[in-house]
Amino acid sequence: MSLLVVGLSHRSAPVSVLERASLSPDARLKLLQDTVAAEPAAEAAVLATCNRIELYADVDKFHAGVAELSTLLAQHSGVGLEELTPYLYVHYEDRAVHHLFSVACGLDSMVVGEGQILGQIKDSLARAQELHTAGRLLNDLFQQALRVGKRAHSETGIDRAGQSLVTFGLEQLAAGGDVAGWARGKRALVIGAGSMSSLAAATLARVGVAEVVVANRTFDRAERLARILTDAEDTDVVARAVPMESVAEELTRADVAVSCTGATGLVLTAEVVATAVEGRTGTPVASDGGTVGAGTAPADVRPLPPTSVGTDDGCPLDLSAVQQSGFSVMGEAAVAGMDAATLEQHAAWAAGTAVDRREAARRPDTDSGLITALAATAATVGRIPELRRPEPVTVPVRPEPVLFLLDLAMPRDVDAAAHRLAGVRLVDIESLAEASADAPMATDVDHVRRIVADEVAAFGAAQRAAHITPTVVALRAMAADVVASEIARLDGRLPGLDDKHRAEITQTVRRVVDKLLHAPTVRVKQLAAEPGGAGYADALRTLFDLDQETVASVSRAEDSTEKNRGPR
Repeated sequence: MSLLVVGLSHRSAPVSVLERASLSPDARLKLLQDTVAAEPAAEAAVLATCNRIELYADVDKFHAGVAELSTLLAQHSGVGLEELTPYLYVHYEDRAVHHLFSVACGLDSMVVGEGQILGQIKDSLARAQELHTAGRLLNDLFQQALRVGKRAHSETGIDRAGQSLVTFGLEQLAAGGDVAGWARGKRALVIGAGSMSSLAAATLARVGVAEVVVANRTFDRAERLARILTDAEDTDVVARAVPMESVAEELTRADVAVSCTGATGLVLTAEVVATAVEGRTGTPVASDGGTVGAGTAPADVRPLPPTSVGTDDGCPLDLSAVQQSGFSVMGEAAVAGMDAATLEQHAAWAAGTAVDRREAARRPDTDSGLITALAATAATVGRIPELRRPEPVTVPVRPEPVLFLLDLAMPRDVDAAAHRLAGVRLVDIESLAEASADAPMATDVDHVRRIVADEVAAFGAAQRAAHITPTVVALRAMAADVVASEIARLDGRLPGLDDKHRAEITQTVRRVVDKLLHAPTVRVKQLAAEPGGAGYADALRTLFDLDQETVASVSRAEDSTEKNRGPR
């Protein structure tokens, strides 16, 4: 077994890199085809979700395999190899098996314990089977991963630790409150009709929204999902389908929108979101940086003075701007955004003396000390007016959100600028990653880890034992040929032998051969299943002088059967 996985996920790469490296369905298919066409790889499968991209392959050379798979990932993702490489992780053989089993159990998910990953693993296997890129190794691996994941969820309480990404996202929209209470009576817009969007629509229906509107580029799929929601017996939600062209209009009526499409560009721009909110409130929508779409900044926003270049005898401040705006020890206007080195430079300039950096470094309140020194010397020199009592810093209160957005797409569907819009609460993959970092893990996680460890050991033993099977099959085939040859020789010497005696002699010879081979073949399978047991197959071939091509043909026949099995 030479299993290799190269990938990146939310644990190894920032969301911005994951977003750029995401693969379209067509890119995944081409990646699979190019991987099996590459020299080091015999089999390939791609596991691509909203927070991970992984390429699995059966390779004959480790270093060449890592180089080839990394290059292929970079080529098909569109992210340069030099930029992508620092975020890639590599697992080999048992470590690769351990990684996939952990992923299947939800241990490596953004939300620990979520079960949706099982469906994504199943889809990845089906895709590889359809393209005939999955042979014996990857078929066995992915099918066993699905069984391990199901075992973890059935035998432990891992479900209590985790939930679907949709549910976690809705909890973030509800700001930690009761999701059912928050959602009750709201109107929801679901953009997309894939597996994640369908889960979002079903979850929203179960938590009590009054209406679900489904928009999709393929209108038939939107209609099908709306019909399923309407016909569901456990909810009484009103569901309807609309074309994608109606999304902007529907957004003005929605209270919550969930988007998860395969689009390569933005589905909801900040301007569209702002227009929707304005349609609900009747007033222009302001952001942290001013009114969206406005040509001028708000009147109370003053430009910050330069923090490194001055105009008066080497002063690092723009004194005219500072004199107009005033100065306070809180750092208002004159020192906003200024680093300690610049403050120190100005303090030294204003006082006419140098500041001892080592002494400043020993003070725990270096920045506040420098600001105070700056204020004192400026007051003495008379160049900058001083406000001895710090003015209170006014933090604008954001209005309560009237539109809730959940973006589960990678790359993102909703413009990140919507985070700054007043009246909008946006939760996307990046904010979910930050929130999940502090999520508590259930005590059952340790139990699941033990299950994974046991299953990895069992899978490795089974694979090592299977590795010797072609040799055993070839040995028994050789023995059968010897028996057939000797019986034919007997027929030549005793042509008058009747059928009854001939059959008895044949059966006796076969029993002798079987008994002689039974103990060695059983024992060699047991030994081969142990770590380091791969050499027993070579020993068996050497001792019995087995034909290498015969053994190889058995292996090829098994792999061909696996690759042509098709999806289950």
